[in-house]
Amino acid sequence: MSNPTISAASSTTARPIAIVGSGLAGWTVARELRAVAPDAPIVVISEGRGDFYSKPMLSNAFALNKSVDALMGVPGPAQADKVGVQLMANTQVLSIDTATNTLHTSAGEVAYAKLVLAIGADPIRLSMPGDEHVLSVNNWDDYAAFRLALDAVIHSERASVLIMGAGLIGSEFANDLSTGGHKVHVVDPGERPLANLLAVEQSHGLQQALSALGVQFHLGTTAQSVQATPQGAKRVTLANGQVVQVDVVLSAVGLRARGALAQAAGLAVGRGIHVNELGQTSNPHVFAVGDCAAYASAAKPELFGGAPRGLPFVAPIMTAAKAMVKTLTGVPTPIVFGPMAVRVKTPAFPLSVQA
Repeated sequence: MSNPTISAASSTTARPIAIVGSGLAGWTVARELRAVAPDAPIVVISEGRGDFYSKPMLSNAFALNKSVDALMGVPGPAQADKVGVQLMANTQVLSIDTATNTLHTSAGEVAYAKLVLAIGADPIRLSMPGDEHVLSVNNWDDYAAFRLALDAVIHSERASVLIMGAGLIGSEFANDLSTGGHKVHVVDPGERPLANLLAVEQSHGLQQALSALGVQFHLGTTAQSVQATPQGAKRVTLANGQVVQVDVVLSAVGLRARGALAQAAGLAVGRGIHVNELGQTSNPHVFAVGDCAAYASAAKPELFGGAPRGLPFVAPIMTAAKAMVKTLTGVPTPIVFGPMAVRVKTPAFPLSVQA
């Protein structure tokens, strides 16, 4: 059923529900939609191949003894056939015309009945000299490039890695890379890992557990520059004057919701694309879910002045997608986030935090 070259606009059948994005959020909405609407035309538009895989596993691969290839779940065309949708792979959405309910894409126009934006988030990159030597992992392709960089270290079977950021992803990678036998440095401006999510005792416990694996913490400082040596090593200069030489530098300082496409279409965007309790953006025919969305249902007076906020975790995606699909199929259903524990994948010191 997959056909990356056919524009839905050329079809003589009813306008489809268009889903932009093929990450966990996009494919979850597609699967849930197909379950309740067997005959509804659905098109998934992906700027990549549309492959379906578990992104959370990317920061836990060594602990799971998974190769890069084993982390790939289902190729895009097979996933489209499995779910029963049309896939437009390698297609960039250039703009949204909310007056005519039309997407302008690199493969032509796509007219939609309803639109779901599941376009994710981008890694935050620190501007510094030598930034081009810093890797980020935001998808399977990024992780494959990261593993190639580790494997390219020729002086030893084990690489040394400096991780910028001691948050959720940075701590998970620190644990996982140590498990894989690599030497790990973690740099963070805070006084302790996961300081924004954990109580002091838990944070210190995590730091002690990771230190026992050999992780070296450089806290209360930041990376200022990265210089590549002729031999391929990376010399990272910290704000405290220390210089750390490693083989690979990985940035894990956070994500920023992708909002430019929605903002250009005149939709309300703050710390993500604003959606109401039904998952609708400021245009009733356009919805947003996943890392790109800022949910009114998740707003708290004590956070960001009560503005809609994002919940970039798996459980909220599932909750939002299921409620949204009911609304999309004619049963308005509020998104209600109950207490949700987020598991931190640090086997050396297992933790869960509230989303």
